[in-house]
Amino acid sequence: MKKILVIEDEPQTREILIESLEAEGFNVISAENGHIGINQVKQHLPDLVICDIMMPELDGYGVLTTLRQNPITANIPLIFLTAKASEAEQYYGIEIGAKGYLNKPCTVEDLLRVITNVSDLYKEQTVISG
Repeated sequence: MKKILVIEDEPQTREILIESLEAEGFNVISAENGHIGINQVKQHLPDLVICDIMMPELDGYGVLTTLRQNPITANIPLIFLTAKASEAEQYYGIEIGAKGYLNKPCTVEDLLRVITNVSDLYKEQTVISG
């Protein structure tokens, strides 16, 4: 994976994610809310989206639902990174199509592990369907 979109409304968290991912060699795009995030996905077609759930205007569930309804963006993997940590919320996120779920706060190592797992899963799905 090369291009990652980070959708996070909290500026400090967003900057930490951007800096950490860029330090690992990723090309990072960011958005401060779900509406801007959806526009960024359409414009840049990232390899992966990392998205907060609790955001004003359009939450992460709305972002994922919108992306899955568009054939061009439907297969872009999305990881939720959120403080919504209940099992029911995690199951719901996976049920509607998230490929990963990380609870805040998390370490860079945790984030990279989930990215690696998702990218491996994504590669396998591509090979199987291709």
